[in-house]
Amino acid sequence: MEITYINKTNQDMHAYEKFFQSIAKRTEKELKLANDLEISVTFVRSRTIHIINRDYRGIDRPTDVISFAIRDGLEDFIPDEEKDLGDLFINIDYARKQAREYGHSEKRELGFLFTHGLLHCLGYDHMNPEDEKKMFALQDRILDPIISRNDK
Repeated sequence: MEITYINKTNQDMHAYEKFFQSIAKRTEKELKLANDLEISVTFVRSRTIHIINRDYRGIDRPTDVISFAIRDGLEDFIPDEEKDLGDLFINIDYARKQAREYGHSEKRELGFLFTHGLLHCLGYDHMNPEDEKKMFALQDRILDPIISRNDK
């Protein structure tokens, strides 16, 4: 999977690129995906994601991650023609805050947010309990072998 990174923060986020690539590879393996898909990841602060959330989702507050999927799911993709999964916006302020709240590292939290957003772009959702259980179990199968929940 090709990941395009855009950093709209004053933090150096290059250290996470290799980590996100390992998550993408694990996702490809777990879901038996072709390795030529593409996604963009934009690192933002709370103020920016608040504006995006308000303007595009009608929710007037910041959030941790927003996914803009190109399609509803992989079944809508045309092989050899469409490769772009969509765009992720990850709020580094929320990642830092949630890492403290959950008692794990910022790296683990950023990995969770990337995995969560990536799965949304692949058509997974958590609008009902059954789908939520399936999506969160898949997140665990992807992320846990790469980084421990207890990673500090």
